[in-house]
Amino acid sequence: MKTPRAIGLALALMAALMVPAAAVSQAKKPAGVPEAARKAGMARAPAVVAAAGLPCQISDARLVGEDKKAKVSYFEVACGAGAMGYIVQAPAAGAPSAFSCLEANTPPAPGQAPSAPCMLPANDNPKALLQPMMKTAGVDCMPEQARGIGQTKTSTYMEVACSGGAGYIVVASAPFDTTKAAQVQNCLMYDGPESNIKCTITDRATRMLVVDKFAAAANNGCVIKDRRFVGTARDNSTYYEAACQDGKGYIYKAAASGALTDTYECAKATNILGGCELTDAREALTEQAALYTKLAKAAGSTCEVARYALFPPKPGEENVEMVCKDGSGVIGSFRPGGKGNLIVDCTRAPITGFRCSMTKEPGFAAFTADLKKNNVNSCEVSNSRVVGKTEKGTTYVEVACADKLKGYMLEYESAPAVSAVRAVGCAFAGNCKLPGNT
Repeated sequence: MKTPRAIGLALALMAALMVPAAAVSQAKKPAGVPEAARKAGMARAPAVVAAAGLPCQISDARLVGEDKKAKVSYFEVACGAGAMGYIVQAPAAGAPSAFSCLEANTPPAPGQAPSAPCMLPANDNPKALLQPMMKTAGVDCMPEQARGIGQTKTSTYMEVACSGGAGYIVVASAPFDTTKAAQVQNCLMYDGPESNIKCTITDRATRMLVVDKFAAAANNGCVIKDRRFVGTARDNSTYYEAACQDGKGYIYKAAASGALTDTYECAKATNILGGCELTDAREALTEQAALYTKLAKAAGSTCEVARYALFPPKPGEENVEMVCKDGSGVIGSFRPGGKGNLIVDCTRAPITGFRCSMTKEPGFAAFTADLKKNNVNSCEVSNSRVVGKTEKGTTYVEVACADKLKGYMLEYESAPAVSAVRAVGCAFAGNCKLPGNT
């Protein structure tokens, strides 16, 4: 599970851009940008922009104002179609500081007006420029509101509220540059008490309504009683839990784009970031274990399932490791309608591409038995390795013998059941690599 980066937990935010009232008197005139301010801006801003290292081809500029006592001048620059504009603070001595129009348009406190908002026509909608940047980062968001949070020496922090209720923290370059890579992290990751960055445009309850959208998309009949943000994976997919009015529960997985990709019943979600917490899944787990017992027996197994764990899902196939009440283990591959269901013991499981992890090492007795079925009675198997598949779809397994004599290649079919169809001695098979077989 991903958590906010350490820099987000120990962030020393810069003070908001504060411009003396006398310096912004021109900007507050309702008549728009005075021609004199624009003329002064176009004459002086290019040098200031170059000194600040901004990615800006100036298309318009204005002198916001000057603090003669502090010897600081303030400029607004527009950087052409589709580019972010800036407010630049230029002291008489020292390097200029730059704030994107999105930051400049953020009030220093709720209910207050921005100290030095952008006013040039080309800078009238800076939040729209965040959409392509966020999409490049894997998040499909139509920004409805945005605010600047602050800067460090290398990063600019912003909050973005998207249509549909989702919210994100965008960690971009400093100075802010839409052409550079940005990190986009779900606001729900920052709601914990350990984070000093908070999302404030919308509240947590509003952001959590996205769970209702996922429940509707899953169409599983869940009338939501409660919601929980489970966490974020390394690929930026997010997980949410829903508790339903009928007592059931689900975990919904959403891609970084915000689209629902998977739905897990709580009974099948024990290995997903800790599983469900809003729903008591014990009864569901018992029912599911009974179902797997029934499916296993229908496929020819005698396993009475005590515990189980699901492997990552495959289209049209559910693969489960099951621990039987006698302590043994099997892998079940189940398909809709039951056609093609397959049960394989933990010894032979690697032939089908799976490996048991919840039972003790099963030993090699099954391979010894398969040799005997193929008229090899002198080898007690002591080691094995899966060699690979053939063009016709069978799988070769090399086995070594406890008596240190050369072992064998066993050829297995996987349908309708895993069964050994041939045994060839390593002296004739070639490609044997286990100790004693070469």
